[in-house]
Amino acid sequence: MIYTVDMTQPSRINFAPATRVEEISQNIRTILTTPLGSAPLARDIGIDYSIVDEPYQIAQARLTGEIYAAIAEQEPRAQLIDVSFKGAITDALTGRIAVVVRYTLAEEVT
Repeated sequence: MIYTVDMTQPSRINFAPATRVEEISQNIRTILTTPLGSAPLARDIGIDYSIVDEPYQIAQARLTGEIYAAIAEQEPRAQLIDVSFKGAITDALTGRIAVVVRYTLAEEVT
């Protein structure tokens, strides 16, 4: 089964996720919204956001690689299928890059 984390959609933190998928999706969302080095006692969690200062096409390519690496390392229960970006180039020019991540559970991949 394929699951989606759409960063353009609002969400709330759930301290008691009902399902494993909800927990993994929430963890992916946390990884994507945390600047690398900003989490106390967990400085290796997050994404290097200095990439967004690059030209849009370069930032998109580097950010895709950064997302794949961060999720593989920080949430190994998720197996990424696709990372895409929503929005127009004008959104990127104002500092907004909306990410959509599609994944499956690692134990479902055979």
